[in-house]
Amino acid sequence: MTIYNLGSINIDHVYRLDHMPAPGETLSSQEFSQGLGGKGANQSIAAARAGAEVVHIGAISGDGDDWVIERLAGAGVDTGQIARLDGIATGHAIIYVDGAGENAIVLHPGANMRLERDRLTRALSGIGARDTLLIQNETNLQAEAAQIARAAGARVIYSAAPFGIEAVRAVIGQVSMLALNRIEAEQLAAATGGGVDVPAMLVTRGGEGAEFRDLATGEVIRQDAFEVEPVDTTGAGDCFAGYVAAGLDLGRDMRTALRHAAAAAAIKVTRVGAGDAIPDAAEVEAFLAARG
Repeated sequence: MTIYNLGSINIDHVYRLDHMPAPGETLSSQEFSQGLGGKGANQSIAAARAGAEVVHIGAISGDGDDWVIERLAGAGVDTGQIARLDGIATGHAIIYVDGAGENAIVLHPGANMRLERDRLTRALSGIGARDTLLIQNETNLQAEAAQIARAAGARVIYSAAPFGIEAVRAVIGQVSMLALNRIEAEQLAAATGGGVDVPAMLVTRGGEGAEFRDLATGEVIRQDAFEVEPVDTTGAGDCFAGYVAAGLDLGRDMRTALRHAAAAAAIKVTRVGAGDAIPDAAEVEAFLAARG
């Protein structure tokens, strides 16, 4: 079983601030760091560190940034389907993190929106009924990827972020599980008058935990968040989603998958960074053992 992830790859420029800047306000940052991020890269790293076999499909600049590929490969991700595009910048994010660990993010998509369809078709040529496709709204070709995956009988998990109703409508008919945070769920309800027809939904609620809804059976599973002192919440939702996908791919039931995902996200928010801060399976097991 393999997780294929058509996912964004960003270079994160992180500025730590005392507070978020108000309109017209200039602030000096207390600290600066650069690391690997992007919803797609974060989810691939999380799923690989959780123990799943992960193939990342995406694109970065052909003019350097080799460390990005090396960092993904070092986390256990298959990087053979990442295109190198000359003359196009790798996607990047400007991230502000305040004293409470909350963040605000500005994205430049760059190469993430320039993948060619032929390359996608080749990358997904081996996907089958026991596999999973992850997609988000930070690349092009999500609808095409979802159609290929569903035609092969694969599970499709769609993180509808950044939220856009047209993007949702383009892929929703192929989605097995829709993953949203609390704000995105509210945006979806407002845009559709109540929701969309999908088999299942996963809604993360930050410090209030997460909720899985099987819309076919009516089953609802709630997972509380573990209490920790947050340092940086960037990428926590991606960590959670990647761990859930890996748990299902590894044959865990949803309740167990959610518990491992919550533990992984709890560890992640105690560390600075996004993809680089995601824990591996051994760390998650130790955390859960310590929490009883």
